[in-house]
Amino acid sequence: MIVVDEVGPLATIQDLGRPGWFDSGVGVAGAADRGALRLANRLVGNPEGHAAIEVLLGGLALHADEHVMMAVTGAPAPATVDGRPVGHASVLELEPGQALRLGYAARGLRSYIAVRGGVDVPATLGSRSRDTMSGLGPEPLGKGDRLPVGPSPRTIPIVDLAPVAELPADTVTVRAVLGPRDDWFSDAAALFDGEWEVSSDTDRIGARLDRRTGPPLTRAVTRELPTEGMALGSIQVPPSGQPVVFLADHPITGGYPVIAVLIEADVDAIAQARPGQPVRFVRAG
Repeated sequence: MIVVDEVGPLATIQDLGRPGWFDSGVGVAGAADRGALRLANRLVGNPEGHAAIEVLLGGLALHADEHVMMAVTGAPAPATVDGRPVGHASVLELEPGQALRLGYAARGLRSYIAVRGGVDVPATLGSRSRDTMSGLGPEPLGKGDRLPVGPSPRTIPIVDLAPVAELPADTVTVRAVLGPRDDWFSDAAALFDGEWEVSSDTDRIGARLDRRTGPPLTRAVTRELPTEGMALGSIQVPPSGQPVVFLADHPITGGYPVIAVLIEADVDAIAQARPGQPVRFVRAG
């Protein structure tokens, strides 16, 4: 059992989501930075899809009621165990009563804490993820929450530290493919000109972008678009002209045109982009 002592801006339980429920109106959800979740689980010897804690910016503190093995990945929030600094993306051993505390990350947006055996809260529709849009899954974490830990897997961790690339402090460059509604814009290629900036109006549903430099996106077709399906990484453009890049908790349908879609490998990068950080789109391939 692990016990939550403090919570920063937001902390939720996340795994790799609940695919297969679109026909019932339920999105996938899951970790916003799937690569960071997978890495944290691999470090402690879990299957990649085990549930872990997703922490927005930092500020989380917890202690162990029993011996546990943990790893912290994603945004490199400074971490300590009983006040002693510990490495990022490394294997941590906590004895009963010891406390792990995350400071606030200087780069990136979301950190992940995995525990060997996984966070064993009840599943909803096959997933332990919190979907912030629909309200499915366990409630966001609060002080005093007690989180059960599942049985240790047979896999033995083979590394104690993972080399990871630093998250960018300046421009985040991501690749996108135009379509399916690029023909609804006067010049869809303007998406790739200049830079955008992550708005403060961003969350697990999507990252809204403001134009920093370059031409605006203007509609050539002004009629209403029938509601259609939305994929992870879709770049939807509402009438304001501010693109929204859909993230883990995105709606499964929408009525504004999608000018382009990020390649899957670059969705995690947008999930870690902070408000005010510049973003540049480049053509995939």
